[in-house]
Amino acid sequence: MRAAWHTRARPAPRPAPPLPAPAPAPSLPMAAAGALPGAVEGQQLPSLAPMLQRVMPAVVSVHTKTRGRVRTPFFDDPFFRRMFPQVPQERINESLGSGVIIDAQRGYVLTNHHVIEGADDVSVSLADGRTLTAEFLGSDADTDVALIRIPAENLTELPLGDSNRLQGGDFVVAIGNPFGLSQTVPSGIVSAVGRSGIRGLGYQNFIQTDASINPGNSGGALVNLRGELVGINTASLNPRGSMAGNIGLGLAIPSNLARDVVQQLVTTGEVRRGTLGVDTQPLDARLARSLGLPENQQGALVARVQANSGAAAAGLRPGDVIVEAGGQRIANPMALHNFEGLQPVGSQVPLQVLRDGRTITLTATLREQPRSLSGEAVDPRLAGATLAELPETLRQSRGQGVLVEKVASGSRAAQNGLRPGDVITATSAGQVSDLASLRSSLAEPPRQLVLLIERGNVRGRLVLQ
Repeated sequence: MRAAWHTRARPAPRPAPPLPAPAPAPSLPMAAAGALPGAVEGQQLPSLAPMLQRVMPAVVSVHTKTRGRVRTPFFDDPFFRRMFPQVPQERINESLGSGVIIDAQRGYVLTNHHVIEGADDVSVSLADGRTLTAEFLGSDADTDVALIRIPAENLTELPLGDSNRLQGGDFVVAIGNPFGLSQTVPSGIVSAVGRSGIRGLGYQNFIQTDASINPGNSGGALVNLRGELVGINTASLNPRGSMAGNIGLGLAIPSNLARDVVQQLVTTGEVRRGTLGVDTQPLDARLARSLGLPENQQGALVARVQANSGAAAAGLRPGDVIVEAGGQRIANPMALHNFEGLQPVGSQVPLQVLRDGRTITLTATLREQPRSLSGEAVDPRLAGATLAELPETLRQSRGQGVLVEKVASGSRAAQNGLRPGDVITATSAGQVSDLASLRSSLAEPPRQLVLLIERGNVRGRLVLQ
């Protein structure tokens, strides 16, 4: 049965009683239409504007140009090149990022390595409209920090704050140029500090913030409410990719880490890192039981102590479990590797170690770790190859190993089948985590040398002659 709607006349409304006269409004200072007053009932309204007016001239746009040759089979023929000389044979890629002036007298500008990586030309646009050509001073891919210099005339610098004092909940502002929109100032809080374990990035000790960090923000300033630089914006996390925009998961490099990198770049033009000189492995439940430890014990289990290393001098032994380094908790081998990579050569690091069921404290001095070496220095069958530490971005995504950086044509390494880009993950003498472990495992050359390698997404074995 279908319902029916019925209507009926409504009585005419009665006239409403008159409204009472409004109470007199509190006296407010005169303000422009549509603008907030500067004060209410004598209380000044909070605003970031005074701080931002001081610091924003120190945040700049970084423009890069990269030239690449356009390869077409037609233009390999001289006839076609003469017939069509106007067709460009060079492609120019341009990109935009951000930077921060940290020294007005010297013209030092701090930015991200990935902003200027591979660029042929770098220029900096200031807030006052000037565009200046920048000089490259140095960069460090593993921490994503780069230093460039511009002519030092009438510049504004941003003072560096102490990022170690940051806590979750502190207010911050991420100043930069997202999507080419210059001098954008989204604010938020520090969501976490010491963030690590993120695939595809280098040595990790990030500040996490919900202040919007979008493409173009890279290299910009994360400032506290005092107008101090506490971080360098570097990445945003979004499952749909960085171009999808911000979802409140932004990462910044701590200013204290950036300061250490800059000091080394200014002094030597490169970053030298220290190492303990140990090979470690994860501590699983079975190994923990065998060591008399709780099954859920975390730490980095020392498998090998390299000769003449800082760890050997400190008294570390195989079977020790490192649970703390420099006051930081060590949950696994990657956490220890990440900690080492952020320390300069010569650092004295207190270690908390579990040994025979008790906790002991040792102090180790970190020694320099080589970034590359010749294959012949490891084994004659590798002659002609240049071996290098895995870049941190590759290590974070693929794990441990040693990169075959170069292979000389016709060399013994080439004849044995090695190619540039191969990753050596193990030898017939054991697992390979880095250059030091490779040298240590082959200190006594085996009669037959077998390498386990990864080539792209393919794994295989090479028997070297």
